Amino acid sequence: MTYALSAAGTLAIIALAYFGMLKGWRHRQQRQADLATLPAVPTALAEAPEGVEGVYIATTTAGDWMDRIAVHELGVRSVADLAVTEAGLLFRRRGAADVFIPADQVTGVRTDRGIAGKVTAESSGLVVVTWLHDGRELDTGFRPRRKADTATLTSSISTLIGADR
Repeated sequence: MTYALSAAGTLAIIALAYFGMLKGWRHRQQRQADLATLPAVPTALAEAPEGVEGVYIATTTAGDWMDRIAVHELGVRSVADLAVTEAGLLFRRRGAADVFIPADQVTGVRTDRGIAGKVTAESSGLVVVTWLHDGRELDTGFRPRRKADTATLTSSISTLIGADR
């Protein structure tokens, strides 16, 4: 009998915690509902070669690594590849909508230790792209599968930014 009460109590606590998280996520989506839809992926990029394999972590408000963007699936973590093209950056995500960032909206790139949803032990474990969308500055985090790809990816994005300016 005590075991059944303990189990029921534990399940109730878990259900309340889940409900609280769901309510918080929906509130965040309501607060961010005014963010314009994302640019469509250009049809020419549909046949672009695969990029660097890794994990799309999340998009946050720039400078606030814990303020995850919940609308337009920007807060959904997923396995992805990141292709750097002349047109911009294309995150091809599995299980979530692809994210395209036009080259003229990319304002910076850096490596960092963390972004909402992921903190790494190494100080340069994530590639963080800063970009402008709908008058807001955003940071998007990506963790390459192979550590050696971090420098190459950062360099190609830096070159893309320099080529447009």
